[in-house]
Amino acid sequence: MAKTRTQFICQTCGNVTSRWSGKCDACGEWNTIVEESASAGIGAGPRSLRSPRKGRAITLTTLSGDIEDAPRIASGISELDRATGGGFVRGSAILVGGDPGIGKSTLLMQAAAALACRGHRVVYVSGEEAVAQVRLRAQRLGAAGAPVELAAETNVEDILATVAEGRRPDLVILDSIQTLWTDLADSAPGTVTQVRASAQAVIRYAKASGAAVVLVGHVTKEGQIAGPRVVEHMVDAVLYFEGEGGHHFRILRAVKNRFGPTDEIGVFEMSDKGLREVPNPSELFLGERHAKAPGAAVFAGMEGTRPVLVEIQALVAPSPLGMPRRAVVGWDQARLAMVLAVLEAHCGVRFGKHDVYLNVAGGYRISEPAADLAVAAALVSSLAALALPADCVYFGEISLSGAIRPVAHTQQRLKEAEKLGFGQAVLPLGSEEPAGAMGGRFLQTSTLADLVVRIAGTTRGRVEQDD
Repeated sequence: MAKTRTQFICQTCGNVTSRWSGKCDACGEWNTIVEESASAGIGAGPRSLRSPRKGRAITLTTLSGDIEDAPRIASGISELDRATGGGFVRGSAILVGGDPGIGKSTLLMQAAAALACRGHRVVYVSGEEAVAQVRLRAQRLGAAGAPVELAAETNVEDILATVAEGRRPDLVILDSIQTLWTDLADSAPGTVTQVRASAQAVIRYAKASGAAVVLVGHVTKEGQIAGPRVVEHMVDAVLYFEGEGGHHFRILRAVKNRFGPTDEIGVFEMSDKGLREVPNPSELFLGERHAKAPGAAVFAGMEGTRPVLVEIQALVAPSPLGMPRRAVVGWDQARLAMVLAVLEAHCGVRFGKHDVYLNVAGGYRISEPAADLAVAAALVSSLAALALPADCVYFGEISLSGAIRPVAHTQQRLKEAEKLGFGQAVLPLGSEEPAGAMGGRFLQTSTLADLVVRIAGTTRGRVEQDD
């Protein structure tokens, strides 16, 4: 009798080794290596097949030709369609990740109901909840009357055989990929082998049938979708559903999209009736703003093609510690350290004896460097105990030399600010001409020192500068 061959696979990165160890040599994670059978899955080779199948010739075609159906299926939820690039692409596989309870299943249930009510065949397969639990959610969302085909199953072969019956489905939702298992792998559900093999089978079905498939993935404590990263490379689009527990809004962000932009976001607000679209996120982020408080600056940012205004809050306080604190929420910690260094080196503003706290209001996260100018203005305002003008917005990138570099989409940023009642702006010198915006009430500055002098020179402050 042949001896069963085993292998050891890291559940974080998918690295295969011949023996167990406490730490993975590839990714450095501890206690992530699990023993699995090598008869199928990642480590299975040609020897595991009793009779290797002979390859068959496939049909080659040309780039030109007729398309059977419309390339995209619009869900009717404008924020979801914006994040996906205009709707679900037929034959594509989309991976949706997010923290537990963030609203992934709620959003997909609303999208499934909207598509089903418009005549599309939608199949919703739940691997985590029973049919009765899914029905309770549908009743709460007011979607119980939608003709969505529902099932509770985890075996991939049974799922694909079921959806293949009858008319081709337009959308198949599998919640979640970590609960699926296939007969081709002997390991337990949720392991690297099962997740990869199940995803391969589902994606193969999507490409062959032309149905759009949505996979739901859990997120680890590090903020990444659980399972091997290879699954993210296999799918056509990866969407992250973000949000803070203390805030009622959610952000759907595309980090990968083969058929659309990767810098678009969709903004939703969580309510007792499900997720509600937020067509103007700037009003949401600025809704509870205290205009007369020092250390608050409004940043005019861009998310894809959408301008977003958000408040940046800074607090600079004397520190009793030998090493002052530096805490950041919603921005890059290294970027804050760079702005502080430029302020000290080129503007003479000293933060060495002060704790610095920086927060982006509303739980929003900023990734573009255009926020440098707004952060610097908020820091100087807090240190000087001077409130910035309530109707002013800031945007610009700060270089290590203290110069302020122009950023793109100046017109869109200023138009959004003017629409929300802002009357003046501080922007880099050399930006595209903001013709007609804000009645010409904008300051174009070339160096960070000019901004510091402007803030500290309005009233007597407590800015500590070199003589």
